[in-house]
Amino acid sequence: MSNRVVVTGMGMISPLGLDVPSTWQGLVSGKSGVDYITQFDPEPLETKIAAEVKNFDPAQYMDRKDLRRMERFVHFAVAASLQAVEQSRLNIDATNAEGIGVVIGVGLGGLNTLLSQYQVFIERGADRVSPFLIPMMIADMASGQVAILLGAKGPNFCTTSSCASSSDAIGEAFEIVRRGDAQAMITGGSEAVINPLTVAGFNAARALSIRNHEPQKASRPFDAERDGFIMGEGAATLILESLPFATKRGALILAEVVGYGAAGDAYHITQPADGGEGGARSMRIALKEAGLEPGEIDYINAHGTSTPLNDKNETMAIKTVFGKGAYRIPISSTKSMVGHLLGAAGAMEAAISVLTIQNGVIPPTINLTSPDPDCDLDYVPNTARQAVVNTALSNVFGFGGHNSTLIIRRYGEKA
Repeated sequence: MSNRVVVTGMGMISPLGLDVPSTWQGLVSGKSGVDYITQFDPEPLETKIAAEVKNFDPAQYMDRKDLRRMERFVHFAVAASLQAVEQSRLNIDATNAEGIGVVIGVGLGGLNTLLSQYQVFIERGADRVSPFLIPMMIADMASGQVAILLGAKGPNFCTTSSCASSSDAIGEAFEIVRRGDAQAMITGGSEAVINPLTVAGFNAARALSIRNHEPQKASRPFDAERDGFIMGEGAATLILESLPFATKRGALILAEVVGYGAAGDAYHITQPADGGEGGARSMRIALKEAGLEPGEIDYINAHGTSTPLNDKNETMAIKTVFGKGAYRIPISSTKSMVGHLLGAAGAMEAAISVLTIQNGVIPPTINLTSPDPDCDLDYVPNTARQAVVNTALSNVFGFGGHNSTLIIRRYGEKA
């Protein structure tokens, strides 16, 4: 059994907005969501900037008693999932609950709770530690809480593969629906770990930008002056359904997921393999699964982190897969505007790929003012571009050598 898998709803909580329309408007306007950190005093740290979600009120989505027992990343996941379910008009009840599941990718999970409760443990003793420490901290609680709130009783788990976590979540949800193990999946990613320890850790790894004097210009993928990524936070959720299930209930179909590829570098804990070899393999696997030739890709949403090694190696990987055709494909890194959402990055960028297909507008790579000679492809610099995009490819690569690629296509009656 092999079902076609379609997207029927999406939700977003991002540094550019608290829903899909506001985030999309910020992206096509070339707006940066990066600014000085407000969640704590960043003065002792090398990096004092991040892409924070602003003015988010979880009480709009859940009971205040419940939200106090959930971490920020779970708040985001719940909000994005409820938005996606509302757009899809997916009604979950006793007749279909066992056929609807949840897979949400999370990279680091509830580190904020871990930090605060460790402080309680040190200062006040073991008997004062919250009984909610573990359920608030563990990464799988995003999928768990979403399922509880919505009554979804199908497959339910969390994928954790560093920055590729939510791309892998969507890929696995796609495979679950395709092989008929569920009729629909609520899937995506969430992350919220802008705290002193995480920033200090990434600083120690020399991964973050320290361009503190101009926050909005700090995330600059493929630019010769890039000096590291900008940490972001947020969530994105997609509703994936089998085509028969979506058609039977009269769902509005936004796009179709047609390919997923995953490959490991087996090379280094933080650095990509030379030439982006693993990323090239994940793209080729996704193309093969989708039954597509490289020339059929109209747009690439790049991993594009703004780190020296990633951007160069991703460019090389794209050239490996697409050959001379790489120069004709518009590529953009939306991390230039929303920052790097870590475990939620893949879901955000997959959702952006759907919007690109729907709206015929390619978001830009902002801050690309001094092109790196090693990064010589068409990165849609600084200004959004109108274009007909029928098929989009989204790359996400992560620490540990995780490479994940999704291919999303405009929906048509025929496959």
